[in-house]
Amino acid sequence: MTVFQIGQKTPESAGIVFPNILNAKLSLSPEARLEETRGLALAIKLNIAFSEEVHLKSIKPGTFFGQGQIEQLKTWLDEKKAGLLIVDSVLSPIQQRNLEKALAVKVIDRTALILEIFGERAHTSEGKLQVELAHLTYQRSRLVRSWTHLERQRGGAGFLGGPGETQIELDRRIIDEKIIRIKKELEKVKKTRELQRSARKKIPYPVVALVGYTNAGKSSVFNYLTKASVFAENLLFATLDPTMRRLKLPSGREIILSDTVGFISELPHELIMAFRATLEEVLEADIIVHVRDIANPDSHQQRKDVLQVLENLGLQHVENETNYIELLNKIDLLSETDKTYIEEATARQDNFVLVSAATGEGMSKFLTIIERQLSGKYRMQKIRLSAADGKTIAWIHRNAEIINEEYAEEYIIFTIKISDADFSRLQHRLKS
Repeated sequence: MTVFQIGQKTPESAGIVFPNILNAKLSLSPEARLEETRGLALAIKLNIAFSEEVHLKSIKPGTFFGQGQIEQLKTWLDEKKAGLLIVDSVLSPIQQRNLEKALAVKVIDRTALILEIFGERAHTSEGKLQVELAHLTYQRSRLVRSWTHLERQRGGAGFLGGPGETQIELDRRIIDEKIIRIKKELEKVKKTRELQRSARKKIPYPVVALVGYTNAGKSSVFNYLTKASVFAENLLFATLDPTMRRLKLPSGREIILSDTVGFISELPHELIMAFRATLEEVLEADIIVHVRDIANPDSHQQRKDVLQVLENLGLQHVENETNYIELLNKIDLLSETDKTYIEEATARQDNFVLVSAATGEGMSKFLTIIERQLSGKYRMQKIRLSAADGKTIAWIHRNAEIINEEYAEEYIIFTIKISDADFSRLQHRLKS
């Protein structure tokens, strides 16, 4: 295939460091990774005082950085008067606590930064619940640094625990209770979504889901096609809450277009699990459209990161499926030479489409390909069967979506949505 704070936001300036472990295999290039982290910080309107790539020979278990590098970091923080250090890596609770003590500033890692953005961007009750669950799951492992009074013993009675229960045990218990409550509420949300999906299956509207790396232009594509006004800005994670709109294809056929949360390199596990109920919409989609920022030098690596997240959700090798389309967005930002090269490289592959959500170029072709895929996959059909033909009726219920049933004397008239392959099998059954 062709592939081309936890806690409140600090008002002070922030410093950003990207620890590049020497000889380690990096997801993005060091320059792209540092720039991406700057974008994450700007997404929550932090004032970036400095950003540096720091080379490490090895990771220190207690402080992550070596003593000399800690001294250098302290010098930068003091000179720039920064009150927050963002380390673009995953810090252990001990490393985070020791760095805060050594540097006398608040320290957060990549996971905490992304959680902070999600906390600001969630608007729906479901989104807020999912973010809170991710926050609590992350915070639970950080209790070692969340309190300065962990050594204190406190007496307890009844459900608060017996004498000698430490503050950290009580805090963990409180968090566990909150996690259980939120999971129960999200389970209700999941059941509601399942009912909504079942209801949609009664209507002949296929679902087309947009996925992609954050800031690839999914919301811009969504807005262009549906004439909606979903927040779309040149910010990482501009869209968090999923949005669905009905869209009419050129033939008049209607589909449901779904815009989803963006993915990112090393997306925190807590977020993938918390947003699983939302991302399950992608698993149920008739067509998955992977929107890529083809003008980004790291587009190929971003593609791999998105496919990895989809694989974690249960979609193995989705790029080889017939219901998968790659939408190569932002071609208006390419040079004519690069654009021509990509056009020639993808000319014989229908699942690659070059578009620009800014100018509309290529959108008509994209809709045509969606229509062609849906037409080749499903058809609406009316079938009249004898009410006594229980075997065929059971077969239809197993292999087709029942849109409507009408009863006329000894017959049942089904309106069904069925694939071409299964319709051929049904015709063979009816003839035999």
